[in-house]
Amino acid sequence: MFIDRFFSIIAGDIDQWLILPVLYQFGWMEWEELSFDWALICVYGMFAVIVTYAVCWPLEALFPVERWASRKAVGVDVLYTILNRVGVIPIVSFLLFYQLQVVFTGTLVDWGFVPPDLEMWIPALFGHPVITFFIYALILDFADYWRHRLSHTFRAWYALHALHHAQRQMSFWSDDRNHILDDLISFVWFFVIGLAIGIPPLQFPLLILLLRFIESLSHANIRLSFGWLGERLLVSPRFHRLHHALKAAGRQSCNYGGVFPYWDMMFGTADFSDLYLPTGDARAPEALATGGYLAQQWTGAKMFLTALGRGFAG
Repeated sequence: MFIDRFFSIIAGDIDQWLILPVLYQFGWMEWEELSFDWALICVYGMFAVIVTYAVCWPLEALFPVERWASRKAVGVDVLYTILNRVGVIPIVSFLLFYQLQVVFTGTLVDWGFVPPDLEMWIPALFGHPVITFFIYALILDFADYWRHRLSHTFRAWYALHALHHAQRQMSFWSDDRNHILDDLISFVWFFVIGLAIGIPPLQFPLLILLLRFIESLSHANIRLSFGWLGERLLVSPRFHRLHHALKAAGRQSCNYGGVFPYWDMMFGTADFSDLYLPTGDARAPEALATGGYLAQQWTGAKMFLTALGRGFAG
């Protein structure tokens, strides 16, 4: 496929002229075999950012829910997106997942067990990689529904997640606006699920990037609904905006699904009201809404420690 070859060429150049010299300079050549995969993940991440911008920016310009005199608060969200999709976080997630899978698989083999994978549980999937990839996505999204819902349930966890909800100028850049500790919880959550169902290491970050593209669209400042049927197949900007509405902010909310609304429908948390409400969290400190990256991270950490002192599920 042309696009795969194109990405591989770019990743090869980045690997040869940037990553390998750094590894050599610092004596880290034991990672040489993985360096190309790191580069490829970053290339895919940049491509995802470009596609997201190309799709969402014109829609936000043509069909905005709100028009803002200043987009300064959105600028911080751009930094979050670059870090999460192109910067160190995709590389670290791949590296950690790869290392954990090697250890996990080796331990099971030493104990005489066959490492788990989805095709072992469902033999009919063998030889059908596209269907398997989709089922991986479905399972990860189901896990993300419960991670997201629990983050609204416990006081200390929501103290971290409040950073995501504090944004009053929600746009397609807002999906990655998270506290680093909240991201850490998410990575551990997905690592455990990924290991349990045997997601190949290189597919893991690509799955996350695919799901995140749809989540970026659902956060966009777009007056867009997918219609009665479409709203029940895929999370739309209208559906997810209700989750971020001021009236729903905090530990009682709705529409937790990131990509598929099935879980909200299944567990009674879906709201299909045809409304486009203001977003934000009125109880969040102003630093979470309009502060810079470091101010947001510091404020979120202080809120988290305070919430722990008051009782995790108070």
